[in-house]
Amino acid sequence: MTMSPEARAKMRNTEKAVLKYYNDLGRNKGNCTWGIGFYHHRGVCTPEELKRKVDAASIDIEYNKRIAEAERRVKLKVQVPLNQAQFDGLVSFTYNTKNVTNQEVYSALNRNDFATAAKIMSGVIKSDVDGKLKMAPGLITRRAEESAPFRNAAEISRQESK
Repeated sequence: MTMSPEARAKMRNTEKAVLKYYNDLGRNKGNCTWGIGFYHHRGVCTPEELKRKVDAASIDIEYNKRIAEAERRVKLKVQVPLNQAQFDGLVSFTYNTKNVTNQEVYSALNRNDFATAAKIMSGVIKSDVDGKLKMAPGLITRRAEESAPFRNAAEISRQESK
């Protein structure tokens, strides 16, 4: 299974393409980033990095590489069958989060505990800003969309067991 073209496009369109390296929280703030939010390193960009340009083709190549890595990790770590919507949501979540959180979600799924997986996914709505976790409003919608197929499956399972 691979991420659907629709999910790839939707995820890609959530980020504005910046054809250079930049600090993700503005001038002298955040982390050095490039393209469509590709993390380059923790902390602000050096003056040399801020002069570095990138092209649209490089962004597309990196995006496809990072999607393929997220797909690989999902396939490796999740042992239960997933439908396309679940796979798409989990790849998006994996692409956008850290391994520790991913492992908690994968473990819940492997126990067939889709409700807990959805709850964990929905709760990852803060971003590290200069060493402090801050609420990121854009993540609330993203996490709700990614976790929806798991919440739906958990609700169906609950209704069938009644």
